[in-house]
Amino acid sequence: MNRPIGLTLSALLLAAGAAHARPSSVVPDNVMPGPLKAVRYDQRLGEQVPLDLPFRDDAGRPVKLGDYLGKRPAVLVLAYYRCPMLCSMVMQAAESALKPLSLDPGKDFEVIVASIDPTDTPERAAMKKRDIVQRYDRPGTEAGWHFLTGPPPSIERLAHAVGFQYVYDKEKDQFAHAAGIVILTPEGKVSRYFFGIEYPPRDLRLGLVEASGNRIGGLVDQVLLYCFHYDPAIGRYSAVTLNLMRAAAALFAIGLALFIVLLRRRETAQPGPLGAA
Repeated sequence: MNRPIGLTLSALLLAAGAAHARPSSVVPDNVMPGPLKAVRYDQRLGEQVPLDLPFRDDAGRPVKLGDYLGKRPAVLVLAYYRCPMLCSMVMQAAESALKPLSLDPGKDFEVIVASIDPTDTPERAAMKKRDIVQRYDRPGTEAGWHFLTGPPPSIERLAHAVGFQYVYDKEKDQFAHAAGIVILTPEGKVSRYFFGIEYPPRDLRLGLVEASGNRIGGLVDQVLLYCFHYDPAIGRYSAVTLNLMRAAAALFAIGLALFIVLLRRRETAQPGPLGAA
């Protein structure tokens, strides 16, 4: 694929990821040509991913998807390792969004990258893992990144569970797919979607905190989750005006109460008039 065609295809697939943010959305025929009309994310919030799916990790060891779930939420990326452009953009975007967070892979959450290409090998997975982990550059977190390969049934069942619709182009020996990542709860249920190739770190953090059932993060995260609401139509967290007003009113009331207390303490501390008994 030459660069102009690759860029055009990537733009179309990014459009697919955004346009199919809602399960019932449809990309107009004049936007998505031919088989690319089937490329999209169908949101399946609350769907349970099959935990018994067999894969191989980047060392070639047999594993199951559930081996990486049960304790922590996970960032799930569906891609393939010989993808000429879009997959690397998605994986690098996820790495860039996670990098500023104080949360650590392997401690607070897991990152699971599963190839949709049944011909991908653990060797390719290991090469891609080295590249992404090197970019992430946080020693001690390597065990929290998992790059998997698997047979067609495992790939198809996982893709179906999270609503990831893709098309294999036999003539070009490539996969057409939308761009995005999925947040899973520790139990393996679909919690949040983020579309495109740019994920705001704040949104990704809130998604992980929310998916964990508030078991990670802190007080600031709880306040932000009160003031921001996940909008599945756009795959983003947006401000909740009413909650912001309530929070502002509460802060004003607390500030006013503190001000009154300080004034009373100051009056009590002041000496009485000269000559007073």
